[in-house]
Amino acid sequence: MSKIGIWEQAEPGVTRKILNAGDSLMMMEVHFEAGAVGNMHSHPHEQMTYCLRGSFDFTIDGVVHRLRAGETIDIPGGAAHGVKALEPGALLDAFTPLREDLLYGTAASAYAKEDRS
Repeated sequence: MSKIGIWEQAEPGVTRKILNAGDSLMMMEVHFEAGAVGNMHSHPHEQMTYCLRGSFDFTIDGVVHRLRAGETIDIPGGAAHGVKALEPGALLDAFTPLREDLLYGTAASAYAKEDRS
């Protein structure tokens, strides 16, 4: 069973909901409390993120990028990345191909490799 339309806790202070998924593209909304962190991780999927509100510092392959409401950032497949909310905010993520680990709750799959160090 897919997780489309279901809000879930992703990290402390971070909730997400998959909005929709097609054959090879999916969208997800992610809400952050101020100071919340999306841990560094990588996956083979290309990711495009649009900032709905707030401001964020994204680290992509060791380089920090500031993202503000109305701006987008592209995260290449395989890039190590993480994010910190500088204030309460929300992001809209699009992934291609589908993130089956997120859609079906298989977080231990090869698609999501988190760096917890």
